[in-house]
Amino acid sequence: MNNYELRITNKQNTSFELIASSFLFIFFFLFSNFTFSQVTTEVDTTNIRIGEQISYKIKVETDSTKLVVFPEGQTFMPLEVVEALKIDTTKKTSKFQLLREYKLTQFDSGSYYIPRQKIIVGDKPFFTDSLKVDVNTIEIDTTKQGLYDIKPIIEVDKSSSKWWLYLLIVLAAIALIGFLLYWFIWRKKPLTEEEEIALLPPYDRAKLALSKLENQNYLERSDLKGFYSELTFIIRKFLDEKVYDRSLESTTDQLIERLQLLKDGNQFNFQKDTISNIETIFKRADLVKFAKSQPDIALAELDKQTISNELDAVKATLPEPSEEEKLLNQQYKEAQERKEKRKKILLTTAISLFILIATFVGFGATYGFGYVKDKILGHNSIELLEGNWVKSAYGFPPIYIETPKVLKRVEVELPEEAEGKVKTSIFNYTSKDDEFNIATQTSIIGKQKEEDADVQKAINLNNIIEQNLKKWEDSGVRNIITKNEEFLTPNEAQGIKTFGTAEFPTDEEDEFYEAEYMLLSFTTEQVVQQITIVWRVNDSYADDIVKRVVDSVELNPNVNREEETE
Repeated sequence: MNNYELRITNKQNTSFELIASSFLFIFFFLFSNFTFSQVTTEVDTTNIRIGEQISYKIKVETDSTKLVVFPEGQTFMPLEVVEALKIDTTKKTSKFQLLREYKLTQFDSGSYYIPRQKIIVGDKPFFTDSLKVDVNTIEIDTTKQGLYDIKPIIEVDKSSSKWWLYLLIVLAAIALIGFLLYWFIWRKKPLTEEEEIALLPPYDRAKLALSKLENQNYLERSDLKGFYSELTFIIRKFLDEKVYDRSLESTTDQLIERLQLLKDGNQFNFQKDTISNIETIFKRADLVKFAKSQPDIALAELDKQTISNELDAVKATLPEPSEEEKLLNQQYKEAQERKEKRKKILLTTAISLFILIATFVGFGATYGFGYVKDKILGHNSIELLEGNWVKSAYGFPPIYIETPKVLKRVEVELPEEAEGKVKTSIFNYTSKDDEFNIATQTSIIGKQKEEDADVQKAINLNNIIEQNLKKWEDSGVRNIITKNEEFLTPNEAQGIKTFGTAEFPTDEEDEFYEAEYMLLSFTTEQVVQQITIVWRVNDSYADDIVKRVVDSVELNPNVNREEETE
């Protein structure tokens, strides 16, 4: 029993080092006997040039009651199976003769041994002899051979992605919300006629109201009550704003008395007839409103003109505002503008928060609050799960697998005692912060020596798995919990699934993280293939990733599986 340990040339993270260093404990063989009593082989040649094919035939003679199973897949390594023909059955006296032909080739020069092939007849295994094949190089005269340009790089269509559509939807939603906020809150709306009038100075507003009084047709309709009510309201409103702030609620006598006091106190230098004219018109208006008096229409027109003149007279007596008053007015205006701006900011913030909360609640109720939170804040496993996956083949014989990212080849160096005996290829991917690791390995037991051709050791997967876990323990992994069960790929390749939990060391000294792991192991006569996945516990997204990866595993999907023939 030999153990071969890989030396990784370019350092990977801790988890992958453990995975890679344990991959090569796979070469354990058990001796078994075979006989040639019913099975024979035939080849058309044992000396070929690179790329030529060998016709390798297996003949079995048996009775009709026994089931015969021929080799399947790449069991002829290091030679490659180009084609496995259908089984030809012929009857020979009381027995059947079954013949199956395999087309083999090799693209590297050298001497190779076709390993012994296992054929099961009934419940008894039979093994063929190993066979030496020489593969010769092809001599090319470069003076006669034409040279051609290197073929151009082939463009490969990338898988479609809808990130631009999601970005467009987000930008459209932001633009719509921004437009609505601008239109209903920040936009300087055009003033209505009432608002424009309200912004006018009291004098201009009163004069405008008097001009509009003519358009209301009170006098044409003989509505004197309405006419005088509107007329006295105009002058009262002006006096309330500029002279006496209780003009609207005062009676006629109270208002006239107040105006006289203001004149006598030299606060307003009213003209001699101003107060008496206002008093006469107010009392006439009271008679019209309360005593149903009906003055002449011409008198009403005259009263309107008198009120207009007295507005001019009162305005002339108003003192000019001081610089302090002007400053106070300007400060008040600026304070109002700041207040209005703060109001708009608060309203915009409240609406934006409401939209964000409503959006979060809506998506959370649909997809789950944890998923939405991780999607917003970012989560490495979500990025892997929802990214553009890659389906490819790794190693030879190939492992077909779909992964979140492309697995990269890891250069390995075999120890001297393994050179010429083992050929290994490893591919790996490790996510950020060592949260998710996946690696594949294909190991081929190399050419046998001619003196060992009569003996072939069988590979024991259970021993390989035990050695892998033992190597993990030696590298510092602790508390390894292991379960084993049979595993079948979608194309019916049978192997062993080893899974469980363990504590893996980190780059920090004496620090560990708890993770789950899965090891899928497969073997044929000369080949061991393994897939190792390690991910942190309690990561539901990683569970989905692992399921998708495992469901995609296939070995030799293009090999046609023939039914056993009697």
